[in-house]
Amino acid sequence: MAYPRSFLGLCLASFMLVAAPLVGALAYSAWHSERLAERSRHAVFNASQAARASRTLVNRIGSLERLALLDAAGASADLARVHASFRQVAQELLQLPLEDDQLAALKKTMAQEQGLYEVLTGAKRRDRRQVTALAADLADNASEVLAISTRVADREVMRLRADAESVQRQLVLLVIFSTAVALAIALALTRHIARPIAELDAAIRQLGGADFGQPIAVRGPEDLKTLGERLDWLRRRLLELEDEKNRFLRHLSHELKTPLTALREGAELLHDEVGGPLSASQRGVVAIMKDNSIKLQRLIEELLDYQRALHAAAALQVKSVSLKSLVQEALRSHELAAQAKGLHIAVEAQAATVEADPEKLRSVVDNLIGNAVKFTPAGGSVAVLARSSGDVALIDVIDSGPGVPAEERDSIFDSFFRGRAKAGARVEGSGLGLAIAREFVEAHGGKISVLAEERGAHFRVALPRRKAA
Repeated sequence: MAYPRSFLGLCLASFMLVAAPLVGALAYSAWHSERLAERSRHAVFNASQAARASRTLVNRIGSLERLALLDAAGASADLARVHASFRQVAQELLQLPLEDDQLAALKKTMAQEQGLYEVLTGAKRRDRRQVTALAADLADNASEVLAISTRVADREVMRLRADAESVQRQLVLLVIFSTAVALAIALALTRHIARPIAELDAAIRQLGGADFGQPIAVRGPEDLKTLGERLDWLRRRLLELEDEKNRFLRHLSHELKTPLTALREGAELLHDEVGGPLSASQRGVVAIMKDNSIKLQRLIEELLDYQRALHAAAALQVKSVSLKSLVQEALRSHELAAQAKGLHIAVEAQAATVEADPEKLRSVVDNLIGNAVKFTPAGGSVAVLARSSGDVALIDVIDSGPGVPAEERDSIFDSFFRGRAKAGARVEGSGLGLAIAREFVEAHGGKISVLAEERGAHFRVALPRRKAA
């Protein structure tokens, strides 16, 4: 099916197609109603004509009967006038749709009237008894003539009732059929209309997932095609920016690592006294150079990892993940460091599941446990809790370390934020681990936060157990 030029035209055309069977059913119903009304008018006209003609005919029969019993001069003129009127009314009744018995009764009455008239107007002397007998027979048939109107009216009413019932059945079937056709057309057109909308939605999701390799093509009206072309232009532009960023990071890594490697190697050679013995003050300077070169290299690597993590957060590979297994796997890599510091680690994890990217969620838990082990003093404790609460999965990491000051709880998840140094603290970080964890958690539609504690730090991750569409 071809698309109109605009989406508005597509909607209007769809509305017209859906309305077409309903409008056709309405027109057909109006035509049938008009036919039924026309039949009603015709039936009423026939019934009224039959009633009027029957009464007139009975009146003429009565007049003939009275004239037949009179023997006065000038009666022949009145008789001729009544006879002519009788014939005229009888002809009007003959024009009506009479049944066979009604037609036979009317013709019989007309024949009796004709016979009586001929006797009354004949040249022979009237036989009083014959005239009386003919007039009596004609009067007896008057009731049958009068019944013609009633029977015609009853027949027309029955016919109208049958026609109305037939029309009603036809209209009910027509309404059912036209409604079914309209619904079928609406369903087909809904899929037809939704197709370009779905393609636009898929294109936006593709861009949101950082998938810039697949071209974007939208079928549909011209305005939606134009929108698809602009999205494809945006995809190409984002792809160019992504390539430029990757090239910049590669060049930056190469340009920084090359002199940094030489600096580290030189510091190592000086530290090993390859160039000759060093004094105590010289060894201190060399140690400072060596430590800072290592720290600088680690910062560069973490910066590159952070950029890769931001890119990975946009594309999740969602699976069903067991919270208990996830916590145990993340804790396994920190057991040796915890044992070296004499830390007591308590784990309480329910056998609940959550729909998430296992690698990224493991990275979040690993970062929180690693920070807890890193910043908790020797002999302290770390607790890891994982449970489900309704439609939300909660992961808590609680330690007995110095904790997070209240003024830093809103900023601790910012990139490169490291907070102020604690008394006696010698462990420093790059300030990117929690920023990466926040990106991963928010990509899942969850939230990571620091809860207020009197002593130690309490980090909580809240994730929806079912991934939203």
